[in-house]
Amino acid sequence: MIPILAFDIETITDVSGIRRVHRLPDELTDNDVLDWYSHQRRIATGGEFAHHYFQQVVAIACVLRNEKGLQIWSLGQADDSEDELIRRFFEGVERFSPQLVSWNGGGFDLPVLHYRSMLHGITAQRYWEWGDEDRDFKYNNYLNRYHTRHIDLMDVLAQYQPRANAGLDAMARLCGFPGKLLMDGGNVGEAVAQGRIEEVRNYCECDTLNTYLLFLRFQLLRGVYLREAYEREIELVREKLRFGDAPSHWREFLVAWTSS
Repeated sequence: MIPILAFDIETITDVSGIRRVHRLPDELTDNDVLDWYSHQRRIATGGEFAHHYFQQVVAIACVLRNEKGLQIWSLGQADDSEDELIRRFFEGVERFSPQLVSWNGGGFDLPVLHYRSMLHGITAQRYWEWGDEDRDFKYNNYLNRYHTRHIDLMDVLAQYQPRANAGLDAMARLCGFPGKLLMDGGNVGEAVAQGRIEEVRNYCECDTLNTYLLFLRFQLLRGVYLREAYEREIELVREKLRFGDAPSHWREFLVAWTSS
């Protein structure tokens, strides 16, 4: 079977990057820099969301389904640097050549990983293969919006129409899955500042598993899985979460799933 790798990232605003790009004086505190940048973004866009290239990666979570079974984990350790997390992600692509699955990965996660990889000088040869070395990638690669080596479920289900986009939390809940747990994306910066990186990693894992569960439902929609096969894949996920020493956030996930 072709390995399936669902993924999600969590980010905070890169204050040092803003300082460097805008040549801000050293005497400004980090909060001063963030206030200044937020004001500039409100003027330019009406919101405060940082440019993709100012999104510093603090967590990457993955769900891998292959012939060996199902794995759910966060890359690296809680104190690993951004470049180490990104490097590990692309090493996984290099090793498995999986089908990547995301929710808004084409609009956010992957552009962030592209920019931040450039910043750190990371090599991701397999990911950037366009068919020059491997002809199998000529008409199906990770970069083309309409190819299937990466499926951005949000983009595909909306028929590539931004006005039809749906949020991960809403679609997961509508389909009977838990949806977002533990926190919200807007709380990640505060949690990191308070040293609660493990909570962020757990939150990222929950988002990633919701994405994977929606992918299973998408495969049922497409007829790739008939009902019996779909139910087997769903039960495989439940068994993984029921494991005796499963972390507390998975127990919470199961409770929310049961009550959905």
